Amino acid sequence: MRDVKPNVTDAMSDVSDTDFSPADIDRLDAVRYLILAAEREGARMMSAALRQVGLNSAQREVLEVVRQHGPLTLAELGRLLVCEVASPSRLVDGLVRRGLIDRRRGSGDKRVVMLNLTPAGQQALDVAFPISGLRTHITARLSTEQIDQLTALLARLVADTPSGVAVAARFPAMWSTRTASAPA
Repeated sequence: MRDVKPNVTDAMSDVSDTDFSPADIDRLDAVRYLILAAEREGARMMSAALRQVGLNSAQREVLEVVRQHGPLTLAELGRLLVCEVASPSRLVDGLVRRGLIDRRRGSGDKRVVMLNLTPAGQQALDVAFPISGLRTHITARLSTEQIDQLTALLARLVADTPSGVAVAARFPAMWSTRTASAPA
């Protein structure tokens, strides 16, 4: 199989499907569909749990990011989201109306609006995560070493993409070791 350059933009412009053998195309398509299947199965598991607390996966991600990194501004939130990069304000507005996030003026600059998780938002996350079974599903099938290997490979795959940048910003300590340690 042809080696692909590490810079995604350059690699995409220099490589076409005609550069790969039929076996390479099958292998690469299998990777693409396995990633899609894993994402869809995880989304199904989370969706069932999230419905019980009246959330969708994008709203859950907003709550999780605000819990992990808040208080933060809407712009800061937008840089950390994978699900909704175009319009996080739409998601935040709905969560504010439901009392899951609140907006407060910054302590130093009153023009700055900070987003905070409310107790109701924390409770929604506390209820949804354990009942989804997603983390248990992963750990029942993969060892810690396999999870680390998969994380490193996926980090390498999405490096230098908008979603990869958002994930790297959310998990900076883990990210730098994952992209460096992924098998070449």
